[in-house]
Amino acid sequence: MTDAFPLFEAVVRRARRLTEARSEPSGGVHPFDDRDVHPGIPDVVRDLFDNGHYSQATFEAFKFLDKEVERHSGLHESGFKLMMQVFADTSPAIQLTPLSNTSERDEQKGFQFMFAGSMLAIRNPRGHEVSLPDSPDQCLDHLSLVSLLLRRLELSGFKCPA
Repeated sequence: MTDAFPLFEAVVRRARRLTEARSEPSGGVHPFDDRDVHPGIPDVVRDLFDNGHYSQATFEAFKFLDKEVERHSGLHESGFKLMMQVFADTSPAIQLTPLSNTSERDEQKGFQFMFAGSMLAIRNPRGHEVSLPDSPDQCLDHLSLVSLLLRRLELSGFKCPA
């Protein structure tokens, strides 16, 4: 009987994907392509999404972002603390703007809060809670945010692994 469980689980997951709102738009375009999810996000994120593990897919994408910021900055922190240090408006480890006027300093600080806030509000709950019921749309929104942040890093000279 235990041998049948993996097959049953696979069938249930496939049926769920077919019936959920955004599992795959008509025309065969994957939601990642539809949302232009950053191609550097690891394949495990797409696999988790395709198998209905939306919360875990979000968590893995934000762990990836955290590790890439750590790697690029050379600092050995993580999460909120890392983002606040790396993107500080005075002597940032990663400078996103020239910081030569108020607007550029505001943009740097704004991205500092976006990176740090995403760690607190999105990554951390998924790392500490047993199960969060994210929908496909919520997961895609989270992955779009990770994509935006990765693309902003690339504008500063950062190269994301593809």
